[in-house]
Amino acid sequence: MENLYLGVDIGSVSINIVALDKNNELMFKLYERNSGNPIDVVKNGLKQFKKKINFDKYRMGGVGVTGSGRQLIAYVLGADTVKNEITAHARAATYYYPDVGTIFEIGGQDSKLIIVEDGLAVDFAMNTVCAAGTGSFLDHQAERLGIPIEEFGGLALEAERDVRIAGRCTVFAESDMISKQQYGFTKPEIIKGLSEALVRNYMNNLVRNRVLKEKYIFQGGVAANAGIKAAFEEELDAEIIVPEYYDVMGAVGIAMLARRDILRNKIKTGFRGFEITTEEFKTRSFQCGECANNCEVIEVIADEKIIAVTGDRCGKWTASLEDRVRMDLNRRDASSNLQKNQSKHKSENDIYKNNEDKEKIVRQELEELERSEEISGIKK
Repeated sequence: MENLYLGVDIGSVSINIVALDKNNELMFKLYERNSGNPIDVVKNGLKQFKKKINFDKYRMGGVGVTGSGRQLIAYVLGADTVKNEITAHARAATYYYPDVGTIFEIGGQDSKLIIVEDGLAVDFAMNTVCAAGTGSFLDHQAERLGIPIEEFGGLALEAERDVRIAGRCTVFAESDMISKQQYGFTKPEIIKGLSEALVRNYMNNLVRNRVLKEKYIFQGGVAANAGIKAAFEEELDAEIIVPEYYDVMGAVGIAMLARRDILRNKIKTGFRGFEITTEEFKTRSFQCGECANNCEVIEVIADEKIIAVTGDRCGKWTASLEDRVRMDLNRRDASSNLQKNQSKHKSENDIYKNNEDKEKIVRQELEELERSEEISGIKK
């Protein structure tokens, strides 16, 4: 039987599920809106996956989870690999485009910039505090203008005049759009102006003084918007490439990373099966008073165990939980894990940083494993 590797990307707007075979060919793809109950969405996705795949021929080889809701779903699925979105998106992009220099990723709730050198992510920036540069903002404006979001970007290409829309804030942008409509600008012209405003906002908030490197890859749900792609190309005076699987690249990347970890560690997947656990989940919150932010930290609990944390702006509590989850998932020796995770309170940037030397070694190990005929001897 051949192994399949499942990748799940849990975002606030969408949930993406893919399955790759041993050659990284896409065998299953699902892009669903997050209705507010990610467990149900994932469960329904697994039902569709099971119905489509002939499991007399295939078996589950490994599971990876990424995205803002990764801790909860990783626990539910019994994931083998849990990584942040930066790592997952970079892995997928560098697989399909080994010479990529810059990755633009715009999703429903945030946007990301990843700078790549020699196939490794060496710098990144994230925007998680302003909706003006995200897909949810575009969804809202499309609804307000009475235009299906699928047609939104294409209309921008029909504009005959340029119009400047204030893009630094969603409130100002919407007010400016209404004003421009009253002055007689057409919907295509306003949509083009909005697209350019979103790109300006992205460049100001994420790129800043960074030096961007060609080739440019644009992924995430917003990459389907032809108007945004055109605005990026005009801003950079360069070609922007949208991958075939632009909308699920995070899920693709984490599936590849799960396969890497399974092969490298020669272990059996921890996947719990297609009947997702019926455990009951509850939440509780507390106010962290250790800095001026006074964040409300929300904990998700199952069987009296904290399985997910959110709400901490600095990443202190999330990082502490991720360290503990990572120890369990990798099945490493407890004592070595304790030494490795002495720094409990990492900053958010520390969570997303890659160790370049370690990544190079891991990549070499994977290449050796894939060339070896001993792969078939993985523990069953």
